[in-house]
Amino acid sequence: MNASTPAEHAHAVAALLAPVLDRLVDDALAELITLTPGAAAGRVLSVDVHSRIQVPPFTNSQMDGYAVRAADLESASTDTPVRLDIGTTSAAGDAVHGHVPGTASPVMTGAAIPSGADAVVPIELADPPRFMGIGKGAGVRPGDSTVRFHAPVEVGTFVREAGADLATGSTILPAGTRLGPAQLGSLASAGVTEVRVRRREVVLLLSTGHELRAPGDELEPGQIYDANTASLTAAMEESGVIVQVAFAPDDASAVLDAIAQHPDADLIVTTGGVSAGAFEVVRDALEPAGVQFGKVAMQPGGPQGLGDARVPSGDGERTVPVIAFPGNPVSALLSFEMFLRPILRGAAGLDPSRRVHQAPLAEALSSPPGKHQIRRGRLREDGTVEVGAPGSHLLHDYARATVLVHVPIGVDTLPAGAEVEVWRIDE
Repeated sequence: MNASTPAEHAHAVAALLAPVLDRLVDDALAELITLTPGAAAGRVLSVDVHSRIQVPPFTNSQMDGYAVRAADLESASTDTPVRLDIGTTSAAGDAVHGHVPGTASPVMTGAAIPSGADAVVPIELADPPRFMGIGKGAGVRPGDSTVRFHAPVEVGTFVREAGADLATGSTILPAGTRLGPAQLGSLASAGVTEVRVRRREVVLLLSTGHELRAPGDELEPGQIYDANTASLTAAMEESGVIVQVAFAPDDASAVLDAIAQHPDADLIVTTGGVSAGAFEVVRDALEPAGVQFGKVAMQPGGPQGLGDARVPSGDGERTVPVIAFPGNPVSALLSFEMFLRPILRGAAGLDPSRRVHQAPLAEALSSPPGKHQIRRGRLREDGTVEVGAPGSHLLHDYARATVLVHVPIGVDTLPAGAEVEVWRIDE
């Protein structure tokens, strides 16, 4: 793999993963799941969902008030109010009853409109503006069993017609819809209990390095804690995939053995061992298997690898796409941000892009002119961006950042006040 721009490498990653993502939308691989909140939230529909009922299933009231015939209130005015006898009450859940012409039937929000009524007058517009003989204090029936109206009402006022939201057989949600709160509520309102969803991508995250130890372990001289597994697992799960985690020391056979133990992974993402050192374990293991390694004109995150790899699986081999990131924690996380995050999130029905805008620099900066530099920064209250150091080891600086600042190829210096592209990472 020759040196490439970040845009060229992103295009190559997208092309490599296209067959995997195409398989995920295959109806034959769709999962049938029950619509419980834990199982369904965040999943993506593989097929259209149609309603077997009309929603709402019956014509109902949009307000607490009186169901009336609009014709009975045609002559109503402030000076000559129309007085109607109070009819039968309809509460939510009551069966539909008939409306007697010349009466006003108390009706609660969501209750069925009595047959024969064609409008609802909100209780606050009635005289008196309260229900009599029902609800709170219903044990004392006032002597006056009539209600007055001081204005006419149009047919259909505050009436929700049956099927106004969904007609029987209509599409509730199309394939490709990600199930969030509103979508799950819409399906529940139509009585849907099961849906078919796309299978989620399974990613094997393989961290490599003889020096790495899990947080909590005792560190020996020359050892460091593994930050990549924690940060990239969180980033990938946030992007809608299932993450399997593995670790391999600086031994090519150990890398292949770790991969062989995860035969259901759709994609392998590695960290470390991709540069030009003497112990580049990922390169040693996977370059002969078909993965290409090289440089991307980006800082941090220059060393990269990608390709379809022939790897051990059971008694034979299988071919699986591999994305190889550098081992430095900032380089690995920025590589994910630039090349993999948009693809995974797009496949999961999430917004693939960060919010991008221009902001003036608080201070001057310099950048290698032959590289696209990505700096961590913080937006100040005055709208300027304070840029941190460029080092690939400064993970704590990254953790406090609110934006990523992009300095394109060909730019070596920028003065204070110069506009730069920033990506919001705190949202």
